[in-house]
Amino acid sequence: MPSSLKDTQNERDDRKIAIDRVGVKNLRFPLRIRDRDQSQQHTVATVTMAVDLPHHYKGTHMSRFVEVLHAHGRELTVASIAAMPRELLSRLNARKAHVEMRFPYFRAKRAPVTKAEGLLDYGVVFEVNAEGDEVDYVVTVEVPVATLCPCSKAISERGAHNQRGLVTLSVRFRQPIWIEDLIELVEASASSQLYSVLKRPDEKYVTEAAYDNPVFVEDLVRSVAQKAYGHKQIKWFRVEAENFESIHNHNAWAVIESHNQPALI
Repeated sequence: MPSSLKDTQNERDDRKIAIDRVGVKNLRFPLRIRDRDQSQQHTVATVTMAVDLPHHYKGTHMSRFVEVLHAHGRELTVASIAAMPRELLSRLNARKAHVEMRFPYFRAKRAPVTKAEGLLDYGVVFEVNAEGDEVDYVVTVEVPVATLCPCSKAISERGAHNQRGLVTLSVRFRQPIWIEDLIELVEASASSQLYSVLKRPDEKYVTEAAYDNPVFVEDLVRSVAQKAYGHKQIKWFRVEAENFESIHNHNAWAVIESHNQPALI
């Protein structure tokens, strides 16, 4: 039976201003993700879904975004995320669609000396955009690290300042790539990786390892970029590093995007 209720969203808007993205944000939904270490893990994603809106439409149908989300059952997977933008194009008669899933991802890590085990969380983002028949998929990992300042080490007699930092690595890939592979690529570029459980022998090992491997924020992004350029599955990347400085009232920050090709020697 056709509805007799007024459809205000389909009314005409005469301001002639199109909207780039309109939709729903900060929805939380269960997510099941493949895990290289443990086969799979369950987490909760914060979801953003949007489409473009032509200038002549007053509004979009917000309920249809949620319907598309729930059409995949009570738990999302990578495959269902990848399919959603095209479903939005069809359901909302749009030209462009955007789906973003942000979620915590946990890894069990053993301390370097005592092997005490604890869970460490990383931020992960899946972003999928569709325009016509084209689909663009970007995976982002947010990896906490430790860095030690080379300048401080060079000029100080009794130590060097160090700090935690956050490296954000986004990639487009030729073949699917493990989240763990991206995390390890970043951690191998820092002065030291982080752990959730450290006993005294572990703390000694970590601080001395960082002291032996000082890196500026510039070193950090260059090292990540060098590894990403050499990774066969990565076809584009953007790496951003931010050091939460321990002796300055500011943070140090650097970015490399892969359209900046390595200099020829």
